[in-house]
Amino acid sequence: MGDLRKVQQTPTGTFFICVPRAWAQKNGLKKGSLVNLEVSADGKLFVDSKYAVEPQPRVASLNVGPFLGREIVGRYLLGYDIILIESKDRIDSNVRTLVKSTANSLAGLMIVEETTSMISLQCLMQQPFTSPGKILQRNHASASRMIRDAVNSFIACDIELAKNVIERDVENNKFYFLLVRILRTIIQNPRLSEKLGISPIECLDFRLAASLIEGIGDACVQVASNTITLNNVKLSEEMCKLLIELQSECYDANEQALKSFLSKDISLAENVRKQRGKIEATCSNIECAAKESSVDLMPQILAVVSFLRQIYERSVDMADLVV
Repeated sequence: MGDLRKVQQTPTGTFFICVPRAWAQKNGLKKGSLVNLEVSADGKLFVDSKYAVEPQPRVASLNVGPFLGREIVGRYLLGYDIILIESKDRIDSNVRTLVKSTANSLAGLMIVEETTSMISLQCLMQQPFTSPGKILQRNHASASRMIRDAVNSFIACDIELAKNVIERDVENNKFYFLLVRILRTIIQNPRLSEKLGISPIECLDFRLAASLIEGIGDACVQVASNTITLNNVKLSEEMCKLLIELQSECYDANEQALKSFLSKDISLAENVRKQRGKIEATCSNIECAAKESSVDLMPQILAVVSFLRQIYERSVDMADLVV
């Protein structure tokens, strides 16, 4: 429970309360000091004693170890501005390669200094943040193009396009990690939450939606990987038509899911669910037609159908966030 204070009133009608002495001393306040007052949308009053102070960068120090890559990602997601990797001995080339590849997978994180026993990483992105909605839309647009290109690469046995889809998933993951970092920062900073117009509970929904979009990208990578496994084996004309039909249905469901999530449109979200019967019918038709394919080709076709089903199910889950 917080520190309860009674509201008082001066003879002229001004309301006031006394701030806690310990808090005032801790923040260096004295008679005549200025503080900033902000009113939130739900009526809360924030008192900021350091509104004019330049924020200090958050620094994390890590030692070289077996889980260094995961630790760097973890500190990035927690909002640290500087990540120092330190070692008592010389940092070998394998560790340096790991640090560089990890930094390249995270938006805005760069190596700014290197010595024989230290590597300094810094996130060069500064506030104000881009709104989570815009980043989510950017991430979704990337994943949507991957749906089309992954299936098209499989149909046309286009190995170069398949490799391109796999490469683009790296950028897709960067947007995902960036969004998670921003959402966590917003949750820890009520003023930033007010500024960007997103509540902590909405941050949770955005986090789930981002995870679903990241999963869609992973499914596209699996479809593209099956293209490479095919090794230029041609599909029948009937199979190509059925796969294009399924691709179109899953793509449309995914587009409607994001629109319903951002607009909070329940009827649009329900339309995503209503497409299940049509998509299952198309999947069944493909599975029946796949029986006429060669023993080497049939498992690849069925795998692609399974991954497209996953894309649809994730779209349904995103639409369900509206409710």
